Amino acid sequence: MFNPLQPVLILLAVSVLAVVVFRLLRLPPMLGYLLAGVSIGPYALGWIADSDETRHLAEFGVVFLMFSVGLEFSLPKLITMKRIVFGFGTAQVAICILLVMAIAWMLALDWRTGLVLGGALAMSSTAIVSKILAERAELNSTHGRQVIGVLLFQDLAVIPLLIVMPALAAEIDSETNDFSLMLTVALLKVAAVLTFLLFFGQKLMRPWFHLVARQKSSELFVLNVLLITLGIAWLTELAGLSMALGAFLAGMLISETEYRYQVEDDIKPFRDILLGLFFVTIGMLLDMQVVIENFLWIFAILAALIVLKIVVIGGLSRLFGADANVAIRTGMNLAQAGEFGFILLAQAGESGLIENSILQPVLAAMVLSMFIAPFIIEYSESMIHRLYGSDWMCRAMQITSIAAQTMVSQNHVIICGYGRSGQSMARILEQESISFIALDLDPQRIREAAGAGEAVVYGDAARREVLIAAGLMRAKVLVVSYADTVSTLKILKHVQELRPELSVVVRTRDDSDIDILKEAGATEVVAEIMEGSLMLASHALMFVDISTGRILRRIRKIREQRYSLLRGFYYGVTDGAEDNSEKLLPRLLTITIIQGAAAIHKTLGDIDLASLDVEVTAVRRRNIRGLLPTGETRLELGDVIVLRGTQENLAAAEIKLIQG
Repeated sequence: MFNPLQPVLILLAVSVLAVVVFRLLRLPPMLGYLLAGVSIGPYALGWIADSDETRHLAEFGVVFLMFSVGLEFSLPKLITMKRIVFGFGTAQVAICILLVMAIAWMLALDWRTGLVLGGALAMSSTAIVSKILAERAELNSTHGRQVIGVLLFQDLAVIPLLIVMPALAAEIDSETNDFSLMLTVALLKVAAVLTFLLFFGQKLMRPWFHLVARQKSSELFVLNVLLITLGIAWLTELAGLSMALGAFLAGMLISETEYRYQVEDDIKPFRDILLGLFFVTIGMLLDMQVVIENFLWIFAILAALIVLKIVVIGGLSRLFGADANVAIRTGMNLAQAGEFGFILLAQAGESGLIENSILQPVLAAMVLSMFIAPFIIEYSESMIHRLYGSDWMCRAMQITSIAAQTMVSQNHVIICGYGRSGQSMARILEQESISFIALDLDPQRIREAAGAGEAVVYGDAARREVLIAAGLMRAKVLVVSYADTVSTLKILKHVQELRPELSVVVRTRDDSDIDILKEAGATEVVAEIMEGSLMLASHALMFVDISTGRILRRIRKIREQRYSLLRGFYYGVTDGAEDNSEKLLPRLLTITIIQGAAAIHKTLGDIDLASLDVEVTAVRRRNIRGLLPTGETRLELGDVIVLRGTQENLAAAEIKLIQG
């Protein structure tokens, strides 16, 4: 007897097992989902049939992925990276498409097939590459910025490709074969939908979200997000466009409201789970019999894909002014296929744009390219070392950037880690006019803090050359502000080798590692037991007949000494998940006044951010940081404003400054 729950359980069980194995192997979970799909699909074990219901469920994964891309669609971000995104990125996608179309023409394939294949193969894996770059602390490196810029354009380039595909499919089915007419109709539909959604949607979205948020119901808020996302996706599908385009537009609309951070947190579980199911269904499309029969073709496609993308992307990187070692790194980081390529191929296969005999080898080559992507990226390091010298030379720009900020510093403090503890310490040092340099690996936090004029740079404090560049030989004190014993021990080892007399203060979570850290050379070890010790002391003092008032004054004095400077923090991607109470804590945000911003030539008093419960803590102008802005401070183009407030209020303040 058939049980409808059975395929769901099989899907979940195999997915969990595959992802666990791949995480243990330190490989991207996406590859685990793909392998799970290959294993249980109709062409292998046959445990789950390739049905319309399965594909529809997977399509929701694409919807939420595109919704997340829309949430991240930031005009200021694009303006900052416009040369890489719209120059480098456009050239990469266009050249890859044209080359694949040329190869398709030589193989006597239809030009539409060449266009779709070119678009699919031009994509690289945002999920794999960004994860590896983050783990290797290379997101803020020269090649890391190029890679992220190209990936951002690829994400955006999917939208016009998804728009064109229905017109291409309709032309095949049409007797008139008037592609220009169908494309014009498709573009008019897009223009009409965009006009309707962006004009009316922006006017309705914010007040509607205000109404929902005032109900103070997390269930209602999530339901509303799902309604908006799926509703707009449904509208675009009714208009003959894709659901993915509608989800992207929904994300864009919500990104213009102050609720976008909350929405992103709420939608993440749906997105990750459904996206995993999407990759499972992609794996189910792979026919291993066809792969075996066409092994040589698949190998040829795989080799051509990797070599072609390395040559094209590396060449463009050089053309855009990068050094040879940066160009090779960039090319090898982007040499694989990507998740959006699967989306394009899946839709092309369903619409009949690509025959199965062509789809299967290409799909297999794309999957294999993603499997070997981590190894290609790892191999790029050894290749660079052989061709262009030592690791020091490869990271010279990063080291030079750090050294430039500490060149004239004497008796300064080196802060390893610029999280909450590091930032509060930096404020104390700043008030005492003590110079410091902070090292951190979170690119978002560094961008925010450095934009506010604070002395923080990108660098791994556990690396010997980074510590030297930070002025270890001239520093007065070194502080490790994060509780990572393994990293701290590496830092202490370098300090003991280079300058054993230097005072080092480190942080740990509890008392268990104090002896180990002391033996490794730490001068002082601070355990995260301060609040606990204060409460224990207050209760103990009550039992030895100390008055309650005196106890409270003593505790208050200690707290004021330690916490009076904790005036918010710069939030980064490496900060852990927050609960509801955590989100109510104040944080800091830096905002640049860009061309066309509503705040230009207005005073802080005119803008009245205090009405949003947001405080302006600093205004940086032409690299000069003013610590005490007043209501008479007039904002100019290019000013960097440091705001303090809760997550939701900061988002509202950003909208008020930029849009009015």
